[in-house]
Amino acid sequence: MRVLVTAIAAVGILSAPTLAATDAPGASSYLERAQSGTIGDVHVSAAALSAGESAAVYGAPLAAKMIQPVWIEIENREDVPYWLLFPGLDPNFFPASEAAEAMARDEPGKRLDDLDRRFRQLAFRNPVPPGGKVAGFVLTNLQEGVKLLQIDLFATHRSRSFSFLAGVPGLRADYHVSKVFRKNKPSAPGSVIFDYTNDAELRAALKALPCCVTNKGGTKNGDPLNLIVIGGLEDAFPALIRRGWSPTETTWRGSVMRMMKSAMSRERYPYAPISNLYLYGRSQDVALQKARDNIHQRNHLRLWRSPMRYHGRLVWVGQISRDIGSRLTIHSPTFTTHKIDPDVDEAARALTEDLVYSQGVRAIGFVGGVGAAPKETPRENLTTDPYFTGGLRIVLLFDKEPTSLDEIEFLPWESLRRGFANQVIEDRP
Repeated sequence: MRVLVTAIAAVGILSAPTLAATDAPGASSYLERAQSGTIGDVHVSAAALSAGESAAVYGAPLAAKMIQPVWIEIENREDVPYWLLFPGLDPNFFPASEAAEAMARDEPGKRLDDLDRRFRQLAFRNPVPPGGKVAGFVLTNLQEGVKLLQIDLFATHRSRSFSFLAGVPGLRADYHVSKVFRKNKPSAPGSVIFDYTNDAELRAALKALPCCVTNKGGTKNGDPLNLIVIGGLEDAFPALIRRGWSPTETTWRGSVMRMMKSAMSRERYPYAPISNLYLYGRSQDVALQKARDNIHQRNHLRLWRSPMRYHGRLVWVGQISRDIGSRLTIHSPTFTTHKIDPDVDEAARALTEDLVYSQGVRAIGFVGGVGAAPKETPRENLTTDPYFTGGLRIVLLFDKEPTSLDEIEFLPWESLRRGFANQVIEDRP
């Protein structure tokens, strides 16, 4: 059984546990936000370090080499030794010796032997003996904003697995400024919560949602609201992060400069800002993206926390589309915008197919409400990009327990053929 303990500590979702101090410099900063969990008689705590923290601990700027230490402490009160599987945290993790070699090349004043000794002293060392406690670092590939920590332990005929959604200080992610997300409020001041336990009533409520996002004043429609996510911090968001979706940075001077630099150099910027779109009278509560090798191409989604619940679980209303290029426009305050793939249904299908591999999706369904826009007579978003759609919203229901491919349920709502088919197939008689 897998226990999922999730939190984004930067927004104060889960209080940090009391942990024993370590000898590493600057340890108090990451220990204060460490996530913890217990299975059987095994207790685990973990935290992902920011660039500044890793430099303080290791005495070298690891983030410059895209290396990120993950601190792990395991207390084993069982009768067998446990081994931590490093590839569970990152299949491409860095051994201490490799990281020391990489840093020595750029740190001429430091001897390789000294770095190697320091890095090995800080490394997590297997196994964790019965009745013992082991703490140390595993060196992983850098992720900003938030990082999923998958901690898998195994012993003879026994295993323990933990998942933590860990906040990483430094990135100005958009969810940090969302009052709904930060303060754990329903959707807006004075909102009435509707908790649906009847599928037909939920389906009707989802179909009755507005067709599209709007501008700030609510006077003009934009991209279609073509995504419904049922779940939250304990299941839906870890599933997205597990599949490589990253938070987006707020639009501020630093992110704009980084975006311009990335555009000119064609370097990756997986946290690039996205424009604000509006639902419920506010901009998106959280946005995520899955970027390609350059800033001009990415699949991205926006989510708004709705006043609806389904059997007590959060219902998020979303918009997803795929950026396929950049262009100039007078319809953006920065005079530039991403150009979207006009087939917005393809982006929703791609997301669905991606997330079934996360083992977090329990059920998939389709519901109307967007309204069809044929390829021959497309609609336009707020920056005048055309798009066409079959008119359906995809509904993804998440669960904290793992769901294999053959266990996923298809909700008997709108036609699955219509929902999963490409436009060219839909147009056939």
